[in-house]
Amino acid sequence: MKILTSAQIRELDEYTIAHESIASIDLMERAAKAITRAITARWGRETPVVTFAGPGNNGGDALAVSRMLTEQGYSVKVYLFNTAGHLSDDCAANRQRLLETKRGGVLTEIVQEFDPPQLEARTLAIDGLFGSGLNKPLSGGFASLVKYINASPAQVVSIDVPSGLMAENNALNVRANIIRAGLTLTLQQPKLAFLFAENQPFIGELQTLDIQLSREGADRLEPFFETIEEDSVRPHILHRHPFAHKGEMGHALLVAGKYGMGGAAILATRACLRSGVGKVTVHSPRKNNTIMQLAVPEAVVQLDHEDALFSEPIDTDDYNALGIGPGLGTSEQTAIALIAQLRRALCPIVADADALNILANHRAWLQQLPRDIILTPHAKEFDRMVGHSSDSYERLCKAREMAQRLHIHIILKGHYTAICLPDGHVKFNTTGNAGMATAGSGDVLTGILTALLARGYEPPAACVAGVYLHGVAGDLAAAEMGMESMVAGDIVSHLPEAFRRLSE
Repeated sequence: MKILTSAQIRELDEYTIAHESIASIDLMERAAKAITRAITARWGRETPVVTFAGPGNNGGDALAVSRMLTEQGYSVKVYLFNTAGHLSDDCAANRQRLLETKRGGVLTEIVQEFDPPQLEARTLAIDGLFGSGLNKPLSGGFASLVKYINASPAQVVSIDVPSGLMAENNALNVRANIIRAGLTLTLQQPKLAFLFAENQPFIGELQTLDIQLSREGADRLEPFFETIEEDSVRPHILHRHPFAHKGEMGHALLVAGKYGMGGAAILATRACLRSGVGKVTVHSPRKNNTIMQLAVPEAVVQLDHEDALFSEPIDTDDYNALGIGPGLGTSEQTAIALIAQLRRALCPIVADADALNILANHRAWLQQLPRDIILTPHAKEFDRMVGHSSDSYERLCKAREMAQRLHIHIILKGHYTAICLPDGHVKFNTTGNAGMATAGSGDVLTGILTALLARGYEPPAACVAGVYLHGVAGDLAAAEMGMESMVAGDIVSHLPEAFRRLSE
């Protein structure tokens, strides 16, 4: 699904109006009907409704919804804030339509002072103050109103976007001046800001309403952001032919696990083996030999010269992909071996965990990364590499710029993992759950990605398929055992079912 910016949303609205012979007021009516249906499906006529409408088109939506609820027998009080003495054309038209209803007296227009109504726990407060076009923090009376609504026990439904929240960049926003909705009824598609963890307290439950904007207009737009859906992943999945042998399925090399961190190497290796690769060699310190041989007998164990750490680069001529970093340690000897390994490797590379921590300690080495390498940092690892970010949007912008400048792939891990591609596009993953917030989950992803690269997936396809499969396996594990008790090994054990689901 495409994720449009607020400017592109306006462009799509205008295209729909211009090319589908529909007036803007009728498009607003269509949106209001969808919002009203969503509200009446959850709250009955016994629920008192209080609507707060702003002077723009978001307020117009709220006025239209209030009229429709009134016509269906709901008790609705509407407060229209017209403090600047100017309403958008469609907002003004819907004010008149509401006044013309049999119960038009429900409308109170606020031009100066405002005595707020009492909001009780059983009250449904409809937030229609400001929508996706907002470009500066709320202040003054509107900020006070938001704080009043947030402090009340009322149930809050926001139309399109919680008022005060901007559709993309909230780095300079005032968080106390943003509506905290229990339910957000967003129109046509989620907004970019909805994908960031720090904005979740404002959004509450999210429901996306299809208001039938022009498909042709949407196809004409080329946004940089989109979500990954199952139908877009299936074409990437490679299938083995009946006469396939292990030599055709790829040979993966994993460099992982200092002494005491052998578990990271085991998890990455098991995930790699479960992801379709023909052969896996794991390079680890000598003291890990016994545990590796016992835990993953299917893998070839290659021992470092050192007993407890990774000390020297390996010739990669015989390998189709390299995964490096899980449990590797960050000693200076290992750091030197790491950058030498990255420089000399001739195959596709995945770098995770301590490989990223080493790069964070030697930032100049980032300029030496080979093209098309895949980095898989979580937020803190990425910040250590490039510097602190004030919020997720700033971090995403940095990752996107870095991916373009260095021509690399950055998988910024989170609830909606963001895959930043060298061409500037960002794909957000839609699978996975909070049960995957457990030690070793990232090591599993490294194993999956390394296997897919060794199998012959191009780096962008490996990123998309790998992250999606990782999330599907996590969802299957959560469905079976619940999120609280999940461990990383549970993700590995559900990889076969995840692959089967995408291959059928």
